[in-house]
Amino acid sequence: MRSDRNRKGTVRLYTAVLALLLLCSIVFYVQTHYQCTSASRPEDDFQDRVPQFHSSADRDDDGVDDQLDILNGALTYVSTHPKYKSRYYETGYPDDGYGVCTDVVAYALKNAGYDLQVLVDTDIRDHPEDYMVAEPDANIDFRRVRNLKVFFSHTAVALTTDASEIEEWQGGDIVLFESHIGIVSDRRNKNGVPYIIHHNDPWQTAYEQDILAKRTDIVGHYRISK
Repeated sequence: MRSDRNRKGTVRLYTAVLALLLLCSIVFYVQTHYQCTSASRPEDDFQDRVPQFHSSADRDDDGVDDQLDILNGALTYVSTHPKYKSRYYETGYPDDGYGVCTDVVAYALKNAGYDLQVLVDTDIRDHPEDYMVAEPDANIDFRRVRNLKVFFSHTAVALTTDASEIEEWQGGDIVLFESHIGIVSDRRNKNGVPYIIHHNDPWQTAYEQDILAKRTDIVGHYRISK
């Protein structure tokens, strides 16, 4: 009888060990492989009922106004399906298929002729008292939300943070949350609230999502040019 109990105990131990190994394998796989964010665009449930704003500025002289250039830049960037991971790059801009929320904005603005890396570094050096940056580093400073909050408050047109004022939110605008940032889409939900083009985490189902009215931490809404 004791031998039977020992065998049952051994079986239970082996079973527990195998279950633990399987769980660890699943966790490791998910952490290293799961990146299934879709770049497919949602349907526009409020078609043409809020006219798209067009800027009078065209910084890069490509015949496309800043507002549309920024929107197109954000969409082009997420169409490359960047994977979510925070890394440091000697180039400043990620160049290996990875990125974070600030990179959506940086590449969107770059498409319109605004080099956020240079612009933020210049503003930090011109107004060090407004930034919590002990030693400026152009390779990373423009990829931190806290710095972009200050930068856009210095350089962009400040707009409403009330998501219910739907006509004030336009494709190509920039929205800042407490610890996140994104680009406003030109497509809207059935209530007219625009979707947000952003990159929040590896578990995100789509880059363009209906999150604006669901967030309670909107701290800024900006437009690069009038």
